[in-house]
Amino acid sequence: MSASSSVAPRRPARRELLEGPIAATLLRKTLPVIGGMIAMLSFNLVDTWFISRLGTEPLAAVSFTFPVVFTVISLAIGLGIGTSAVVGRRLGRGEFEVVRRRATDAALLGLMVGLVMTLLGLASLESLFRLLGADDVLMPHIRDYMGVWYFGAAAMIVPRVLNSLLRAHGNTATQGVMMALAAVINVVLDWWLIFGAGPLPAMGVSGAALATVLSWGLMAVALLFQRELRGLIDIRGMTRRGVLESWRELGRIAGPAALTSVFTPLAMGLLTRIVAGHGHDAVAGFGVGTRLEAFAQIAVLGLSMTLSPLVSQNAGAGQYVRVRRAIFGCFVFVLAWQLLVWVVLQALAPWLVTAYAESQAVGEVLRHFLWLVPLGLGAQGVVILAVSSCNALHRPSRAMRLSVVRLFVLSVPLAWVGGRLAGTTGVFAGMLMANLLMAAIAWWQTRVVLSRYR
Repeated sequence: MSASSSVAPRRPARRELLEGPIAATLLRKTLPVIGGMIAMLSFNLVDTWFISRLGTEPLAAVSFTFPVVFTVISLAIGLGIGTSAVVGRRLGRGEFEVVRRRATDAALLGLMVGLVMTLLGLASLESLFRLLGADDVLMPHIRDYMGVWYFGAAAMIVPRVLNSLLRAHGNTATQGVMMALAAVINVVLDWWLIFGAGPLPAMGVSGAALATVLSWGLMAVALLFQRELRGLIDIRGMTRRGVLESWRELGRIAGPAALTSVFTPLAMGLLTRIVAGHGHDAVAGFGVGTRLEAFAQIAVLGLSMTLSPLVSQNAGAGQYVRVRRAIFGCFVFVLAWQLLVWVVLQALAPWLVTAYAESQAVGEVLRHFLWLVPLGLGAQGVVILAVSSCNALHRPSRAMRLSVVRLFVLSVPLAWVGGRLAGTTGVFAGMLMANLLMAAIAWWQTRVVLSRYR
């Protein structure tokens, strides 16, 4: 297939990102992403609910895996950010043939990173989770879960890179559909594999991990058969020199972006270690809370995925007035939106505590989490969008500094101090304060970056 035939169907979408009304365009592009993310996050909540039926110890054990799992996912997110930024800017310049080369080499890089994660993860499983604070009671459950999950690391990474290619072209509908289908498959597999059905034996937490790997693996296969991606992926034209050239360009954004993304689970691991000092019930409640937090922030996460290609393409075309309007308009929106989400969470809190807490102690931790942490999600959304915008503007070092300050200068230290003063409630209050302070810093830094483009 020729380069022109592969990219021609996306030229209307490209004009839309460059010329369409900013708010309406972001809304149209973000809604399919949010739909898919709701489906994916809902299957995480379903996982948590199923695992909670197994008891507090399996739930606490799987909660310990969140930082490690999210580290691998963050690598995939970083690769996706770099891919979207590079491809989006090339599209803004009209360099369609180069886009095909970068797309192919980005997919190959995602596959290789996944295989490396499998080898490293299996080799370090025991020592890593001991370092995070897991004890002899929880380690058998952690081995059962991660011993399966690590084998599917590539299945977690490759689909995210492929979806970033589609988003860079303005196609968010395919991603939404694929994520929704994968979520449905996961729910069905969860029930069969965790508890057993018919000839299938009950696998417990191993079944939850296997359901996740299979559903993401099927998504990867389905994406490779998608018409637009078939036109972008061209292994016949690969050369060693061309691959290295692509990886260098991708790496300038993807490397710092991936490292920046990994900072979040590293900080989450430290926060989990702080919470672990208050017992298994605290870890279980914190683990449920973090999954609910991700669900509560879904609009921000979806918007960060669609704002990035709009910023990249308009920056590539030199349209910086549109870039400013888009970024600061999104900042104002997420502050108002997340305040509304906090109000809704308070109304739902009694039901959520009853549904996800197996004991009164777990429920008390979860209730305090829901009261404090989501109150700062609007501020955290400003930081997320600022980091995404800096990457889209090819300023990954600035994005990395913002993440380092938020997580390691503010969030972890303030949570530790809060925990020393007021237990888990103090930990959550420290996390809230860190987000509020960091939002002001991120807003200021974004203005500094954009002031250089006139």
